[in-house]
Amino acid sequence: MIATYHDSSSMSVPLLSELKHNEVTQDEDKGQSVHESTTRTVSFSGTCLNGLNALSGVGILSIPYALATGGWLSLILLFIISMVALYSGLLIKRCMDKDCNIKTYPDIGALAFGKVGRILVSALMYTELYLVATGFLILEGDNLDNLFPNTDIEIGGLVIGGKKLFVILVGLVIMPTVWLDDLSILSYVSASGVLASAIIICSIFFTATFDGSIGFHGNGTLLNWNGIPTASSLYAFCYCAHPVFPSLYNSMRNKHQFSNVLFICFVLSTAGYASMAIIGYLMFGAEVESQITLNLPLNRISSQIAIYTTLVNPISKYALMVTPITNALKALLPQQYKKSFINILISTTLVISTIIVAVTVPFFAYLTSLVGAFLSITASIILPCLCYLKISGTYNKFGCETIAIVTIIFFGVVIGIFGTYTAIVEIINHL
Repeated sequence: MIATYHDSSSMSVPLLSELKHNEVTQDEDKGQSVHESTTRTVSFSGTCLNGLNALSGVGILSIPYALATGGWLSLILLFIISMVALYSGLLIKRCMDKDCNIKTYPDIGALAFGKVGRILVSALMYTELYLVATGFLILEGDNLDNLFPNTDIEIGGLVIGGKKLFVILVGLVIMPTVWLDDLSILSYVSASGVLASAIIICSIFFTATFDGSIGFHGNGTLLNWNGIPTASSLYAFCYCAHPVFPSLYNSMRNKHQFSNVLFICFVLSTAGYASMAIIGYLMFGAEVESQITLNLPLNRISSQIAIYTTLVNPISKYALMVTPITNALKALLPQQYKKSFINILISTTLVISTIIVAVTVPFFAYLTSLVGAFLSITASIILPCLCYLKISGTYNKFGCETIAIVTIIFFGVVIGIFGTYTAIVEIINHL
């Protein structure tokens, strides 16, 4: 699938089955990619795999840092956010049940709030995709600089080294992948996201268990109130796959099983995130880095497996993250400008812009926190609730469901405001 939304990561890993069963068409009037299901042929297990793939992303690397920032009790927030995100996913299903013509997440926004709703949802999706792609470059730069420290080159008297050099090099390596019109080959590679996450967890656990120099120390802070906004934002980043859910839903053979799919996917993904958070925090305590791979000893095979798995995964996913953006930009062009050269120029310009942002704001944790607080909370929690209230007419009734949804919206707004403010302040302080 060409993802309509992540990495995040996470945000947002492409769905393998969708390339087989969906036709991707370009809606020029709306300026966005529309995925229309031609046949519903994906099995229950296949949809579960796709859902796990969508929820598995680079967030797993920063989850120990999130726990270290908020303290042990902040794990409660992880479980609360996962349950709220599961419920908002079920609300998306209910919205789609109201109209069989809904194929994408922006369609839900349009059904609820008209053209303004479609534009708002699309803008949030594309902004998040752009920042997740930028985060991939920062992640690559951090880990490569850790593997090959003190590396630099001189071009025309200008010395470029460290993370900036690797961000630029990775961007150049990735650039040809965004020129492809058919990303089916990349989709098969990126469908390994679930396996990659499992490999990373197992490798890091193996490093802690069999490397006597690390082990599990059992230290850590019980609760750090000042770190709660950042921790909440990073936890939210792990559950930002909601705009993919309409595609999952439409591709299923038995749509009535979708609720069970969501439950299984959220339980398994939350178990994985919680395991990584606990393992990482027990290993490194307050010293854990924004990406746990930066803490790992480079002379251990298990550590190298985790690091290289981390490096390969984002490279394979980058093109699928930015493709919806490039498609939307191409759709805005007049017909006479829709040529191969122009398409390549748009894709190249987009990649260069992400390189510039990654070099300017090279703070993975803070960027991820900003995406989680401002975009993930809005797109995955607040908007599904607002759309459901409007589409179902529940806002006219004063009942338990209305109270629950309004409470969730308030919860999301609080996290969004404090998390966004904290992330922006941290980014500004480190520029």
